Amino acid sequence: MKGRAVSLRLPVPAQEVLLALFITVMQVQGTIVRNAGEVVQRPLTDLGNLGYALLVASGVVVAVRRRWPVPVFVVAASASLVYYGLGFPDGPGWLGLFVALYTLAAYGDGRRALVIAGVGTSVLTIGWLVAAADIEPRAAIGWVYFRIGASVMSAALGESVRSRQVIAAEAQQRAELAERTREEEARARVDAERLRIAREVHDTVAHAIAIINVQSGVTAHVLDKRPEVAREALRAIEQTSSRALREMRAILGVLRDDDDDGGREPYPRLGQIDELAAKARQAGLDVKLDEASPATPLPSAVGSAAYRIVQESITNVIRHVGPTRVTVELKAGIEDLEIRVTDEGRTVRDHDSADPRPPARHPSSTGRSAEPGRGIAGMRERCRLLGGELDAGPLAGGGFEVRARLPLAPTGSRL
Repeated sequence: MKGRAVSLRLPVPAQEVLLALFITVMQVQGTIVRNAGEVVQRPLTDLGNLGYALLVASGVVVAVRRRWPVPVFVVAASASLVYYGLGFPDGPGWLGLFVALYTLAAYGDGRRALVIAGVGTSVLTIGWLVAAADIEPRAAIGWVYFRIGASVMSAALGESVRSRQVIAAEAQQRAELAERTREEEARARVDAERLRIAREVHDTVAHAIAIINVQSGVTAHVLDKRPEVAREALRAIEQTSSRALREMRAILGVLRDDDDDGGREPYPRLGQIDELAAKARQAGLDVKLDEASPATPLPSAVGSAAYRIVQESITNVIRHVGPTRVTVELKAGIEDLEIRVTDEGRTVRDHDSADPRPPARHPSSTGRSAEPGRGIAGMRERCRLLGGELDAGPLAGGGFEVRARLPLAPTGSRL
């Protein structure tokens, strides 16, 4: 039924034509009926049927009122002034004028349309009053005041409709803007979450692969000569890969559709630094951990970021330097946490049977690649998200140092 009702609705141009024909017929027929049997000052047939022509013109022009509201009003007002100025009989010949006034105010451009309507109504008022100066009987002048009042009401009604349309359009725009803003915020949150997951995956995988790479090299180097050392290296590989898999499940668990997170592990925290240092020692690093216990528990986001920064720093040492001495300093103050990871650089040692590890390959004499990777950039991004800062660079006496400062009251966190 709803589809049938919509299909029966006429197009707007057809509706306007029917309205114009209706007004034209009403004006002509209504004037004839009202003045039937009365003596009028000037009949409609006078001056070559000019009265009929004016009534028809002011009615037919309504058909294009939406397209040209100002010209339609000018035509209808001019026809009314000429009609009543020449003394043609009174009747409903003002229907087209009232519709034109309403249309001008409703579909015009606001203030300009109101000015035109006001000026036009004033001119019409003067013209009608002048034309009715010697009207008989005098009581008939009431129709003149009716035309004046109805003209003002038509313009006021049109302005009311236009104002409501403007308010509705503005409300629609605000709703669309709010919807776009929500979509943009949602996309921003998705992008931030994707970036966070990418950083977590990078840190977890890079650290695990670096340790596994070292331990697998040890295994291949001593498998025949020292099987007990190879067995320890394989056990370290197993533990490292198992922990990496558990962390990956915890990181990627947010992508699951269900709400069951009972099998997920929490993200690494600062309390697991000792375990991280032990794994690094198994990979050949001489790690010295200098950790001052904070007076109060650290925020989870700060602790997780600190762990990842230390992890990535150690991973870079394993990948780019090889066996060396690494010092990790963690100092929690009242306002921030200071992190310092320093390595002594590549150590040249005689590779004998006492050291089962194979010699490491070094990209450059400084122990770092000439082109920075994503590791340092990722650490710096973590610090920025929490309102902190990070510096990393080679030391004058050799080696490399990563320095970070994390506020204990972070400005923002995605962890």
